[in-house]
Amino acid sequence: MPRSGGGGARPSAAGPRGRPATAGSGRHAAGERLDARFYRSVFRIRRVEEAIADVYPTNRVQSPVHLSIGQEAASVGVCEALEPADVVFGTYRGHALYLAKGGDLKRMIAELYGKAAGCAGGKGGSMHLIDPAAGVMGTSAVVGSTIPQAVGYAWGLRLQGRSAVVASFFGDGAVEEGAFHESMNFAALKRAPVLFVCENNFYAIHATQVARQSSTDLLERSRAYGIPATRVEDTDAAAIYAAAREAVQAIRAGTSGPQLLECLGYRWREHVGPNEDFHAGYRSRDEAEAWFRRDPVARAAARLSPEVRAAIEATVLAEIREAFEFAERSPYPDAGALYTNLFRESGHGAPRHLR
Repeated sequence: MPRSGGGGARPSAAGPRGRPATAGSGRHAAGERLDARFYRSVFRIRRVEEAIADVYPTNRVQSPVHLSIGQEAASVGVCEALEPADVVFGTYRGHALYLAKGGDLKRMIAELYGKAAGCAGGKGGSMHLIDPAAGVMGTSAVVGSTIPQAVGYAWGLRLQGRSAVVASFFGDGAVEEGAFHESMNFAALKRAPVLFVCENNFYAIHATQVARQSSTDLLERSRAYGIPATRVEDTDAAAIYAAAREAVQAIRAGTSGPQLLECLGYRWREHVGPNEDFHAGYRSRDEAEAWFRRDPVARAAARLSPEVRAAIEATVLAEIREAFEFAERSPYPDAGALYTNLFRESGHGAPRHLR
């Protein structure tokens, strides 16, 4: 699997988290800091997932894994445009989003190992990651299920008069779900502060987008609900950041209502699991090679000096080693955990929480 590729254009000279940089040398320094953060984030996600792929055959990972390798730029670019108080909702391919928004790496790996110290107590696995303190409100194995949750949360923010923004991540397959259309309509009606982010990798499991949708123009669908929409065809965190920053600023200011951002990308590994799957016949290596050459990690690396890259990489690799060691030595949940976080319905249908 390739680990390097061509360079890319420099991002906007805006400062971190949407704050404008000062002129002259200050602007240059802010741009360099932003470049370094982009690289740290995409490199970190890539190496975490490669480490997961390496350990997966040992059966230490207690759940299926859906890797984001090749698609890191969408989560990194969007989350860099968000404020700490903003929140995200994601999909079962959620490692990149969880990490880009600041989710705890040690607790994520422990969750994959099924350990009690995991972010969901070892009960959720790879597909159900959550870290509310970091603004990661949850990922789900059910396609499209977090879209209405994100819209409901955004509507709640508006009712409370808060300025936070919600980012709802989903794949191109979720666009075919009724929940997507109902959520878009409701968000538009209520002007909910939500940024819909479609990570379009052109496949829903093994079915191509053109085989599933009579029209593949997602922007047209969004605009039919009166929701402004933008497509980013560049697998570069900086380009996605620039588009997301503009959208988030308008949403936060209340001048646009919800918006949609479509980020084109490509899944390098199989739909679920750690390996390549070109032998399956539904896509070819030749098709993938064009995307390998647009590697978001290599593009971010090309903006930095070798010395800066080396320092970032050393810190990240040490952090990853510590996270896996933490997961290895952490205990599994005790038997009593089977009876926590449960509810049952009473005779008249009302939920009754057990513990």
